[in-house]
Amino acid sequence: MPTTEKHILNRLYVIAGLIFVFAVAVVVKLVSIQTVDGDKYRELASERTVKNFTIEPNRGNLYSDDGSLLATSVAKYDIRFDALAPNSENFEKHIKPLSDSMSVMFGKSSSYYQNLFRKARATKNRYMLLSRNLGYTDYIRVKSFPLFNLGPYKGGIIVEQETKREYPLGKIAKRSIGYDRLSNPVGLEGAFNQYLEGKEGHRLKQKIAKGQWKPITDYNEVEPQDGYDVVSTIDVNIQDIAHHALLAQLEKYKADHGCVVVMDVESGEVKAISNLGRTENGKYYEKLNYAVGESHEPGSTFKLMSVIAALEDKVVDTNYVVDTEKGILTFYNRYKVRDSKWGGYGKISLSEAFERSSNTGIVKVIDKFYGDDPKRFVNRLYNMRLNEPLGLAIKGEGEPFIPHPNDKERWSGIALPWMAYGYGVQMTPLQILTFYNAIANNGVMVKPRLIKEVKEWNRTVMKFDKEVINSSICSQETIDKVKALLKNVVEKDHGTGHKLYSPNFSMAGKTGTAQKNYAAKDRQKLQYISSFAGFFPADGPKYSCIVVIHEPDKSVGIYGADVSGPVFKRVAQKIYTDSPVIDTVKDLEKPNPSVEEKYRAYYSKVQNHSNIIPDVEGMSGMDAVSILENLGVKVKVVGNGKVRKQSVKSGSKINKGQTIVLQLS
Repeated sequence: MPTTEKHILNRLYVIAGLIFVFAVAVVVKLVSIQTVDGDKYRELASERTVKNFTIEPNRGNLYSDDGSLLATSVAKYDIRFDALAPNSENFEKHIKPLSDSMSVMFGKSSSYYQNLFRKARATKNRYMLLSRNLGYTDYIRVKSFPLFNLGPYKGGIIVEQETKREYPLGKIAKRSIGYDRLSNPVGLEGAFNQYLEGKEGHRLKQKIAKGQWKPITDYNEVEPQDGYDVVSTIDVNIQDIAHHALLAQLEKYKADHGCVVVMDVESGEVKAISNLGRTENGKYYEKLNYAVGESHEPGSTFKLMSVIAALEDKVVDTNYVVDTEKGILTFYNRYKVRDSKWGGYGKISLSEAFERSSNTGIVKVIDKFYGDDPKRFVNRLYNMRLNEPLGLAIKGEGEPFIPHPNDKERWSGIALPWMAYGYGVQMTPLQILTFYNAIANNGVMVKPRLIKEVKEWNRTVMKFDKEVINSSICSQETIDKVKALLKNVVEKDHGTGHKLYSPNFSMAGKTGTAQKNYAAKDRQKLQYISSFAGFFPADGPKYSCIVVIHEPDKSVGIYGADVSGPVFKRVAQKIYTDSPVIDTVKDLEKPNPSVEEKYRAYYSKVQNHSNIIPDVEGMSGMDAVSILENLGVKVKVVGNGKVRKQSVKSGSKINKGQTIVLQLS
């Protein structure tokens, strides 16, 4: 055999050997895939073509106390079309009536839709969008159209559902109602998310194009479970009143931000809570929950706490006379406490010092009787739970701060006098209101409550009852005295809130005007916090309320009575006008002699089964008609009120079919 042929044959053997080895390797790999890694690769292939998608459940509704919707989940539907799903016969048979139906519903011409569907079929579009965000009624209507009514496999309709959260009140109470966001719901939405959120469902979808997934079936593998409904304490009418009253005052005084809270005295239910902050363009909206989260120096509204401490320790009484010393007190030859009235108020009683909001009068009393033992004063405040947060369900409550003499780092020689008139301490508006509400509630401090119950349809899942924080913040004697002081702030001519007085409805409360940024060297940065806290009616209070407005335009006004007081008055006035808070019926079980006598007279006549016409003159028309008709007499009534005259005299014999005329007046 020639050498050249031998070399060629050897090469062929080598190539054949390599091919054989490669074939063996392929067979081994195939066997390995099938037996060892088969499940892994089958799962990978399935994941790339079929995927289990999460279906968000319908979030529970959030209601006001009268059943009005504050937040609700609304299902929205996207309609798409798989142009290859229908066979040729169904497509051609139904394309025209389908296009006609689409035209009627969506306003474009039938020819437009015919061209759209034919183009989708020609380009093999299996995921053509037809409409977004349809409501349930419109979705059902589209689903019934020709071709689509054949279902997803024969008709090509693809329905994708998404649940969206809507807030019927719009921006009113937005921060308190909160909003649903996946990472961290806030407000009531966040506080009760565990009840509202429900449980997720699952649905299989198949990948049909890049980034496009089509439901495999028209049912879910795991059905989502809707969340529970939550009933809040918010009264939409009071909320609307509070919101617009606050908004009008913020705009008038060009303030930076403010809040108003209205609370039911006995139960602690928050009936309204509005928080408005100014934007760059001068408009206002609910930026932050200032009422719950913003701690600040309360200023003169804290004088109530100081006076109560002094009265409870019996170091003074309301008739104690204090010298306001021309309106200026000086501590350590440097720090000054001033009255808003130049020259002060002279010698006045403690009650007048409170009603006039004299800084020097209140501070002098507290410094005189507690200067040598400040722990006694602060411990009294602590006993009233003023240093503790309320423990609200809603997130973001600000921490109260009242320094204690034992805290050497935060206590100083001027801490006590500064604290006496509301400086050097920190409280949120809702914490201040809770204390004022306790005064209105005869000393019982209740936790502010924003939720009544959790429900599943008509079944109550959980009920939230009144929670008492402190059963008695002070004695009833002290309560009665400070109630009178708070009432005089509004009703007396010299009270700081006398401009708010109305003969038509009564109010009690305390004004507050606190300096803000007073430590800044630039006096232009000095701002004010104007507030008013109290309750109404003054006697037998039904509601408590606080209004706090930050940084009003100093050229327009700064004082609590002028800036915040009118919001309080507007809220009280509207509630008196629109709500029957004082027109209540008491002592329903107590017998009324007059009613009892009339009932006995009626009962005796009803028992008369004779054929004689009874005497019904002087009776109410309703009772007279009842008696006569029960005797088989036809009655004709003229006028209203009591029976003045009857056409057939009493004692007459009743004739069958007889008619008697009663003249009422």
